[in-house]
Amino acid sequence: MSDAVERIADALLYEGYLLYPYRRSAVKNRQRFNFGVLYPEEHVAAAEPGSADRCFMQTECLVSGSDATTLALKLRFLQLVESASAANEAAPWQEAVERTVRLDYSLGELFTEARRDVFAFLSGADDAAAVAAGSLNGEVELSAGFSDGGTIRLRVRIINRTSFPAAEASRHDVLKRSLVSCHAILALSGGQFVSLLDPPDEFSAAVASCENIGAWPVLVGEAGQRDTLLASPIILYDYPTIAPESAGDLFDATEIDEILSLRIMTLTEEEKREVRQTDERARRLLDRTESLTAEQVMQMHGVLRQPHLFEDRP
Repeated sequence: MSDAVERIADALLYEGYLLYPYRRSAVKNRQRFNFGVLYPEEHVAAAEPGSADRCFMQTECLVSGSDATTLALKLRFLQLVESASAANEAAPWQEAVERTVRLDYSLGELFTEARRDVFAFLSGADDAAAVAAGSLNGEVELSAGFSDGGTIRLRVRIINRTSFPAAEASRHDVLKRSLVSCHAILALSGGQFVSLLDPPDEFSAAVASCENIGAWPVLVGEAGQRDTLLASPIILYDYPTIAPESAGDLFDATEIDEILSLRIMTLTEEEKREVRQTDERARRLLDRTESLTAEQVMQMHGVLRQPHLFEDRP
């Protein structure tokens, strides 16, 4: 998997993790983690009618391949833990542990029978010390069948199977049993994906019948390559990129780096102290921004691009 794909996936993983002014006391940081959250099934079942909370995400896509085509699936999400630094604070604060599940499949096997693979992670950054706190449990369901135009329809469903009987628990508690910023990277060997955003005309009907729930599948990698698909929890275009001028993640990939960086530099010393005390990732962000050179700041200013222009299809 290319570095470019990993950078996009990392940006998704921490999108909205902590927002400017990067302080725990800021109103916008008191309710975080709104993207790609898969809640426990019992919590979703007990939710009020019309709730947008989901316990699963589903990706359906089209593959041009054969029964010899293989698929490598990389599932990533954040598991939330109580911050040790916030133990004596009145307001709770959650930090994140990165979780990854890797699975390999043969599409030929999936034609015969769907696959179900379970995974579990103990709660906490230090698993050995967190056995008593319970675990985060999930399942990956994967199936394949033939579709119109000779393509293969691939379905990936990721489900949060974590037990959570307390229907009236706080959102803070529910999030500790949720898959946060959940997304998946699908990589083919011996096959290619069909773009769901700009499919060839002969595949338009098949693409329109794909049902994606909580997932927005896009092609990733070098423009023109079709062997890797990203099932994103937010809307992207095919072949998204990180601007080369960006000095690092600001946890808000839809914002302008220059504006955020300049605003960070205007924080008072007292505000900066709170940022550093809020979270280790916030401390690193602040230190990096304060160390930017004048040349690095100027690189973020005045760049005009057309990020995505579809060329005529062959």
